[in-house]
Amino acid sequence: MSLTTGPILPTLLRLAVPNVIAMVMSVIVGIAETRYVGVLGTAPLAAMAMVFPLATLVQMMSAGAMGGGVSSAVSRALGASDLPRARTLAMHAVVIGLVAGLATTVLFLAFGHSLFALLGGRGEVLEQAVAYANVLFLGAWLTWLVNTFSSIIRGTGDMRVPSVSLLALSLIQIALGGTLGLGLGPVPRFGMAGVAMGQLVASALVAAFLWWWLSSGRARLRLQWAGFSMRREMFVDILKVGALACLSSVQSVMTVLIFTALIAPLGVAPLAGYSIGQRLEFLLVPIAFGIGVASVPMVGMAVGAGDIARARRVAWTAAAVSGLNLSVVGLVVWLFPDLWAGLFTTDPVVLDNARQYLHWAGPTFGFFGVGLTLYFASQGSGRVLGPVLSASVRLALVAVGGLWLASHQASAWHYFALVGLAMVVYGLSTALSVRLTRWGPRTPAR
Repeated sequence: MSLTTGPILPTLLRLAVPNVIAMVMSVIVGIAETRYVGVLGTAPLAAMAMVFPLATLVQMMSAGAMGGGVSSAVSRALGASDLPRARTLAMHAVVIGLVAGLATTVLFLAFGHSLFALLGGRGEVLEQAVAYANVLFLGAWLTWLVNTFSSIIRGTGDMRVPSVSLLALSLIQIALGGTLGLGLGPVPRFGMAGVAMGQLVASALVAAFLWWWLSSGRARLRLQWAGFSMRREMFVDILKVGALACLSSVQSVMTVLIFTALIAPLGVAPLAGYSIGQRLEFLLVPIAFGIGVASVPMVGMAVGAGDIARARRVAWTAAAVSGLNLSVVGLVVWLFPDLWAGLFTTDPVVLDNARQYLHWAGPTFGFFGVGLTLYFASQGSGRVLGPVLSASVRLALVAVGGLWLASHQASAWHYFALVGLAMVVYGLSTALSVRLTRWGPRTPAR
């Protein structure tokens, strides 16, 4: 089924399903590793919570942000039937991934201790966070390569190989993380470092496989380094989307951190209730991500072929599918909040706070899905500024609105209502920016 001429909805769903499955599996990895660390004790669990937002940021930047820039550039070149340019872009993408990954590794190994201390880490918690992060971010360059290789392949319209590879990575990570972290069987217990080692080894194996897949000629694009020379315009084609999109990833993590800081002074119960609701948001992201990433090559190839009308239909169809799916989830937890909240606690005060969160935020999940999916579709078009600015508006609303509420001694439900309002604003402003942004083909340098 052609990405440039096939029926939009069936093609989109065919591409999206493998991505959603792979992303849901990545969430399961997080749950499994949290359970492993919980066995190690309270201090390791607190340390993991400190490292988690930064590890998430690396994944978001390498897969969703820069990865989207890579898929966009490759798919637009293929849509224009310029296979040599697509191959050259793929090799430049590998250079970007390797440099960004090594920079991430060096940054965290050099300044990790000071960073976690700045975030409030003390004593054993700080020691555990550094031990975990030193191993985890030692493999940051491997994470970047895995996501870069996957994005190149996705840019050709192949979602199967990246998804199967990420599934394999997740299974290996779960098995090795538990074995090395907890010391199962004859293997000694390495603690937090062992849990991180599971991801490092799994990433190395999958990166090696994807490198082989791209170099062997089995993929639509083959990495050919003979005679390769770096060219500025190729880097620009990728970075004009990927680098700008990285700002959106940073803003997403900052939004979570700001909300956490605002709600924490209200007490343990409101913070726990917010945490339960936030866990559901993390499960919603794979749905929007899977559909959004599937739209990138469809939009990119249509733009490359000059069929802007089809590119826009793909974007709005993807947004509608994502918005509908997340709206259904939001409606269910709005009507029956204990279906979700009851999985994590029986404390009546915490349950009440979680119910309030789901009551205010649940009905707005669909807007979040629309905004996030259109963000990815815009990557395919090569015009991502509007969605990034929409994320900036959401962040500003959270920061300013949250500070105003704090100054007026607001209750927890006021903050939860602000979460919902921020999602509505994000979804509507992203849709408006896509509607007003002119998409059109550009004549690329060869």
